[in-house]
Amino acid sequence: MNSRHPPPFVKALLGSLKDLAPILLVITFFQLAVIGQPLPNLADMLVGTLFVVIGLTLFVQGLELGLFPIGGSMAHAFARKGSLFWLLAFAFALGFGTTVAEPALIAVAREAAQVAAEGGMIGRDPDSMSRYARGLRYTVALSVGFAIALGVLRIIRGWPVHLLIVGGYLGVLLMTLVAPKEIIGIAYDSGGVTTSTITVPLVTALGVGLAAAIKGRNPMVDGFGLIAFASLTPMIFVMAYGMVVT
Repeated sequence: MNSRHPPPFVKALLGSLKDLAPILLVITFFQLAVIGQPLPNLADMLVGTLFVVIGLTLFVQGLELGLFPIGGSMAHAFARKGSLFWLLAFAFALGFGTTVAEPALIAVAREAAQVAAEGGMIGRDPDSMSRYARGLRYTVALSVGFAIALGVLRIIRGWPVHLLIVGGYLGVLLMTLVAPKEIIGIAYDSGGVTTSTITVPLVTALGVGLAAAIKGRNPMVDGFGLIAFASLTPMIFVMAYGMVVT
């Protein structure tokens, strides 16, 4: 007798629900057992959870059907084209474009501008705060573009990833010693908000696809590491930005 399997979308929904189950269990446990109160607006929470499960399922399906193949195919195409300039230009544009519009970065930049104004680092007028936030966003986006281009060059040249990472974090430590203390926390947080839901799959697909397309490169060894660069360089660039604007 042939066993019946659920449709692919239903299977994906169940997988998303399984992924979200630990979060739901933690919230429920602390609300009921620690706080000792029932869940507020239970009906709204259930509907919202359903929307999250559906949205997560559609998002993952979109990554698998769209972004991962696009990133891999473009990496293969640029490798066959054999133009180092255009490959690096594409890597920079990819990192810059996916970061500058990142909602988390926009939120952090606005909050940083508000705090900088209250601390007297910049003027309290809206124009000064807008310029500060915009400068911070573009600084982070430029740093990610630079990081992805450097990571692509590493794959092409076969440089060891650990040496670049160690060197980068030594740079972070040195910048921490000389940067204004008001910008250090913002710089560290900027390294985290760059790993967005769009940047990560595209950049990962680019790195793995490029390593697979170049003879002598191992996708497992050489294809990964771009995201580490994208998290590292914003810390250095933002601290430098803080030294310039303050």
